[in-house]
Amino acid sequence: MSKRPIVLGSMLLVSYGALAGALSEEITRFSQQNFQEYLDLLAIDNVASKPEDIVRNAAFLEQSFQKRGFKTQRLENPAGRPAVFAEYPGKATGVKTVLFYIHFDGQPVIPAEWAQKSPFEPVVKKRDEHGEWREVGRAELFRQPLDPELRVFARAASDDKAPIMMFLTAIDLLKKQKKLPAVHIKLLLDGEEEMGSPSLGGMAQANPSLLSADALVILDGPAHDSGRPTLSFGNRGIAQATLIIFGPRAPLHSGHYGNYAPNPALRLAALLASMKDDDGRVLVPGYYDGIVLTPADREALAKTGDDEEALRRRLGIARAEKVGASYREAMQYPSLNVRGMASASIGDKAANIVPSEAEADIDMRTTPENDGRHLFELVRKHIERQGYHLVEGTPTDADRMQYDKLASFRLGSVQAAARTSMDSAVGHWAAAAMKSATGATPGGEPVRIRMMGGTVPTDVLVDALHLPFVGVCTVNGDNNQHTHDENLRIGNFISGTETIYSLLTTKYPR
Repeated sequence: MSKRPIVLGSMLLVSYGALAGALSEEITRFSQQNFQEYLDLLAIDNVASKPEDIVRNAAFLEQSFQKRGFKTQRLENPAGRPAVFAEYPGKATGVKTVLFYIHFDGQPVIPAEWAQKSPFEPVVKKRDEHGEWREVGRAELFRQPLDPELRVFARAASDDKAPIMMFLTAIDLLKKQKKLPAVHIKLLLDGEEEMGSPSLGGMAQANPSLLSADALVILDGPAHDSGRPTLSFGNRGIAQATLIIFGPRAPLHSGHYGNYAPNPALRLAALLASMKDDDGRVLVPGYYDGIVLTPADREALAKTGDDEEALRRRLGIARAEKVGASYREAMQYPSLNVRGMASASIGDKAANIVPSEAEADIDMRTTPENDGRHLFELVRKHIERQGYHLVEGTPTDADRMQYDKLASFRLGSVQAAARTSMDSAVGHWAAAAMKSATGATPGGEPVRIRMMGGTVPTDVLVDALHLPFVGVCTVNGDNNQHTHDENLRIGNFISGTETIYSLLTTKYPR
């Protein structure tokens, strides 16, 4: 595996020089004061499969919020992966309460794939004259003037520890200015988001008074590539499933049994290929049913102003799939993705065999019109139409003798999609904050995204607490989240802090 980072370059059009004014200078100064705390937080392993590390993160965050005057409380769960609740004590008269949601756990890591010693030993890098990423040392984060094109590489550098530190930096500035926030602040810091937030619904139902608020703000996701402030009015959900194709009872010598015993790896490949056409459209009947984009929806999608050619160049693809007419339109439809495949071994461990089984892990990103369980049933029926007999667990000898094509298809975790009106009060408040006359957030009119492609547990909190919501996206789009060499562009730390500061200093309408 190459150790070269896969970051392909930012399309951000707003330069650091555009972040002018006394407020920007103050935010930059406070950010630099907090960079060491950010690095220390990134140094704590945060993969949710290790509850003891989630506890360490929770303890760190409690201390960080407490030293800024917050009252904190751990919300425990049976799995030993606590969430952290924090509430700011200062409250001006007659202000509304806003609950901010951020998660602090991260995706699993394969350290050998990272271009650094460890994903949990953050490093600072900058492009050299050849466009290659080179480590420059942490001291660069504290130099004057601060270079916005520096990047911090570590797991959760963007997703989602950066917004936590942006929030704390905005609070530090408010305290320095001796200002009370224009909203009453509550935060819910989740330690299980990357595994589907299985405990979040129970926590919300058990603590309705603690988490009560007038609005919910989700701080997650990448800002628009133009660098403009970005609001999201929904997110796709996700359903995960595992597909196993069974072949012979045990692996067989490929010389003695090739051409005789069916190969499950080839059958798996053919079955998966039957699910999508060459343009990337899902061929499973009914998969896109219910998706209707009105002229107003299409106008809103077009207004985001995406540079599709630049996006394809950054992704390294010559042609996009044709599910939607544009990137934003494609995000409004459910997807069918193969996130991993395995059968026997490859490379120097490969043996000359016909494998006994082949497996694919699938994720289906859902929309409010297409529930994950419904999509799973559609795919299950498609598999059966291809001639497969589905079994629970391992097939019996009787199954093997009766059915030519044997498979199992199991549904895993399911999270629902969520979407709210782009004309909502919370959306107008957030947009007004971002383009306020204070100049707290540069870039003019914010980008309004109808529904982002990623998944956050918005539905769980909305269903339990009945809150209007909006997503605020702050990190760089080319941050490599969920894969190796995840990173944060430092310019986004500054602009993201300005965005959060502007939210905290704009009064929510009564």
